[in-house]
Amino acid sequence: MPHTVAKLFTAFGISMLAFLQGCDAPRNNVTDKRISESELAKLSTTSANQTTFYFGFDLRASPQEDAKQYAPFLKYLKENTGYTFRLRFTSKNENIIHNLKNDVIQFASIGAVSLIKAQQQDNIIPLVRGLNNNNKAEYKSFIVIANDSKITSIADLKRKRFAFGSKTSTQGHLIPRIILSNAGLTLKDFKSYIYTGSHSKCAQAVIERNVDACGMQDTLALELAKQGKLKILQKSSYYPSSGIVAKGDLPAKVLESVTRALVDFDPINNHTLKLYNWHKTEMPNGFKIANSDDYDLLKKAVADFGI
Repeated sequence: MPHTVAKLFTAFGISMLAFLQGCDAPRNNVTDKRISESELAKLSTTSANQTTFYFGFDLRASPQEDAKQYAPFLKYLKENTGYTFRLRFTSKNENIIHNLKNDVIQFASIGAVSLIKAQQQDNIIPLVRGLNNNNKAEYKSFIVIANDSKITSIADLKRKRFAFGSKTSTQGHLIPRIILSNAGLTLKDFKSYIYTGSHSKCAQAVIERNVDACGMQDTLALELAKQGKLKILQKSSYYPSSGIVAKGDLPAKVLESVTRALVDFDPINNHTLKLYNWHKTEMPNGFKIANSDDYDLLKKAVADFGI
């Protein structure tokens, strides 16, 4: 059975949430106000008289932080489509692609790797891609190191300890693999490598000197570098950003309504005060229409690396 948001917060610790909160950097026009767990649960309450869809997400920060970001967003979707949306956390024993395929969830915020793999198994369609702070539907990955690290180039990572985020993460695994490959490095060149499960845990592993470097998303990397918590060693090229996908067999009117609401979503001007730390997501400026062929280049990389 789907976990309720209330159970989500009792099921997982708050250590990473505290870490992320310490990294907060409020941006103009974006509320940084914390919402309580009771408020969060209220935002995700369903009504038996309305059509309910379940919304999953690739883990990027901590379950608590991600859930707090998505709950007000799902309330926006409800208000603008008439449908009810509930968060559905993907536990350690589950797979978001499996949950999409088996109709456990009908919509999800996922990266390119998850989308590509989901499309290989089922009729999953991309609806929108996230817009960055420059209103571009693209993003980068960074290789980061500790502030006192003696590493000066990607070549110096040979025989070092490396960390990735999730195995299915685009910014936390696939794009860092591309950066490393372009420098002539493979996984066999590392002394060791691990998958931490999220961008924040990857960064924490570097900050605590448990690894020598990690690959992670640009937004959090820039924020932590600005705070002096780590250094950026290498930036990738731009690649198509993460976005919202849906099961393709949903009624056309549902897909049209949700897509329209997503494109109309304006986190900078019209919907700012209802959001929580939206500027830290991979779609800080909203969304644009997505197409399957947007990810053709990354599809090749997924095949090349056997991800």
